[in-house]
Amino acid sequence: MNNFWFSNPTDIYFGKGQINVLGKTLTKAGAKKVLLAYGHGSIKRNGVYNDILQELKAYSISYVELSGIDPNPRISTVRKGVEICRENDVDYIIAAGAGSVIDCCKAIAAARYYSGDPWDFFTRKTSVKKALPICTVLTLAATGSEMNGGTVITNEETKEKLSTGSMKMKPRFSILDPVYTFTVPKEQTAAGIADIMSHVFEQYFSYPESTILDHMSEAVLKTVIKYGPVAIGQPDNYEARAQIMWAGTIALNGLLGSGKEGDWATHLIEHEISAKYDITHGTGLAILTPHWMRQVLDENNARIFADYGRNVWGINDLDIWQTAQEAINKTSVFFKSLGIPSKLSELGINDEKFEEMADSALKYNNIGRFKPLSKKEIIEIYRNSL
Repeated sequence: MNNFWFSNPTDIYFGKGQINVLGKTLTKAGAKKVLLAYGHGSIKRNGVYNDILQELKAYSISYVELSGIDPNPRISTVRKGVEICRENDVDYIIAAGAGSVIDCCKAIAAARYYSGDPWDFFTRKTSVKKALPICTVLTLAATGSEMNGGTVITNEETKEKLSTGSMKMKPRFSILDPVYTFTVPKEQTAAGIADIMSHVFEQYFSYPESTILDHMSEAVLKTVIKYGPVAIGQPDNYEARAQIMWAGTIALNGLLGSGKEGDWATHLIEHEISAKYDITHGTGLAILTPHWMRQVLDENNARIFADYGRNVWGINDLDIWQTAQEAINKTSVFFKSLGIPSKLSELGINDEKFEEMADSALKYNNIGRFKPLSKKEIIEIYRNSL
C-alpha cells in the first residue's frame, strides 16, 4: 500500500427519523439563515421538504430556496446559487436530494467566497480556499457525495463535465434515512446501484493491490448485488434500502481508495457522454463498464479480474482467463437484469461525436491508471458500447 492520509469529519446520522437532529445540529453550529437546495420537487412529494421545514421552524432558522437543480447539475445553477447566498447572507446550506443536488451545493459553497467565476475551480485556475458549511439530507443511494469532498458539474455552454475536490467542501453532517428512498423510481434505483458498483470498480481495479481494501470492496459489491434486485422489486423494503444506502456511502467516502491510486477511466469517459447527451450518469456507467473491462483485460491483470469473479460472483470451476471473462459477462448481465439499457444506441446515441468526446476526455489529463488508455482505445470502448 502507498502512504496515505485519511480523514473524514462528516458526521452521519443514519436510520429512521434521523431528520429530528437537523434543527438542533444547525443551531449548535450557529446557523441562522440557510439555503435549502433541491431538485425538481420530489422532496415535496415524498414528505422530505415538510420534514425539513418543520425542523427549521422549530428552531427559528430562516431559509431561502434554490430549486430545480438538474440531475447533471449546471454551472449556471451554481452561479445562481452563489448570488442567492450573497444577497441573503446565507451562513449554511442544506442539500436535500441526491448526489447532483449535493454536488451543486458543494460548488456553491466554494464559490461563495471566490470573486471569480465558479467554473475556474473545475479548470484548475484556482483552488478552494474557503467554503460555506453544508449538510445533506440524502434521498438516493448512488454517489457517496454525502461523505466526500468531490463535486462534478456540467458547463452547458462548453459541453464539458468536470470535477474538483476539497476537504473544505465535505458536508459537516449528513442525514441518511432509508425511508426517504422508498419512492425513488426503479430506473433511478438501478442507476444508483450501477453508480455505487462503478465507484468500487474504480478503486478495486487499481494499484497497488491491498488485501484488506480489496476484500472490503468485494463485500460492498456483494451487498449491492444481493440487495439491489430486492430494492427494485420491493421499493419499501427497509433492509434492502438501508444496505444499499450505506454501501453507496462507503463506496466513495475515501476508505476503499486509501493507499491506492484509483483508475477512474470509466467515469471520465462517461462524463463526456452525459455532458453531450445529458443522460443519467449511472446508466452511462453501466453501459460502459463491461466494455472498459474487456478493453483493459490482458495477461498482466487477468488474475485481478479472476479474483473478482471468484470472490464476488462465486466462479470456481474455470481457469484464470475464463474466470475473468465470465466475471465481466456476469457484470453485464446483472446491470441488464436491473432494467438498465445495455447499449448507447438505446439512448439515441450514435458515433458522430466519439472522436470529439475522446479528445475532450484527454484534454486535461491522461486516462487510466490501472491501464492507460489512448484516444483510439477510448473510441473503441464507445463503439463497442453502441
